Amino acid sequence: MVKDLDVFRALAKAGQRLAEIHVHYEEQPEYPLLKTEKAGEKLDYSVTRMRLSKDKTTIIYNDFLTLSGVPKETYDYRLGNRSALEWVIDQYQVSIDKRSGITNDPNRADAPTYILRLVGQVITVSVETVNIVRSLPSLGIEATGTKNA
Repeated sequence: MVKDLDVFRALAKAGQRLAEIHVHYEEQPEYPLLKTEKAGEKLDYSVTRMRLSKDKTTIIYNDFLTLSGVPKETYDYRLGNRSALEWVIDQYQVSIDKRSGITNDPNRADAPTYILRLVGQVITVSVETVNIVRSLPSLGIEATGTKNA
């Protein structure tokens, strides 16, 4: 009975922290990425289309800025078939609707570094989510479809 109570408390604490970081993701600290500015390029935080390096540790933010040091755990937190970071990279780009010709530009004149901050915050939330889930106590139940090794 005491063990069940301990497991319940650990799950409740984890759930509370997960709710906090996900609901308030824009208030989370930015993950400390290495920001490399290209010499000779004009200071620019706008995004046209971000790209990931093949090993997914670096984000080519734009012609001016590259972000390095993306931890591999970032990709373990998934929204459907892709990570939250990959979703942000895919969604936060300039695009033109083929039918209407309307340009969708995620850059914000009132907050030029919004997307840069968002990338760092999404990485923080992703890594912390993975760490929280990995630290959960075992319930002693086998997942459906798994076999004992």
